[in-house]
Amino acid sequence: MAKNTNRRKKTEDRIEKRERAMIEGILEGSPDGIGVVVIRLDCGCRKMAAVARDGEPASKLIIYRDLSDSVCDQCKNDNGSYMRVTESFIHWVDEPSEEEKKKIYLKVLGHEEVH
Repeated sequence: MAKNTNRRKKTEDRIEKRERAMIEGILEGSPDGIGVVVIRLDCGCRKMAAVARDGEPASKLIIYRDLSDSVCDQCKNDNGSYMRVTESFIHWVDEPSEEEKKKIYLKVLGHEEVH
């Protein structure tokens, strides 16, 4: 149990305050969502979407930039290319089993969870 609590604390530390409101808003409109994928790009923009228990999207993909009316020009051109990802993770609200998490990470992000 302590191991799970420590892992949740590390994930909470990764979530910035301004991301928290977006995560809550995404989940509010996504009743099937068990978590939100957060992808941070090198330009400062972020991509987020709710994910369902089967690893399928539970919301539309949202791309945004803090304190800005729109995303940057680079994101407008390449839609936030995966080549510019600096960090990606899933913030869980209804945390699945370790086996389910591994499957979802591989399906959604193409890699296992990095601790």
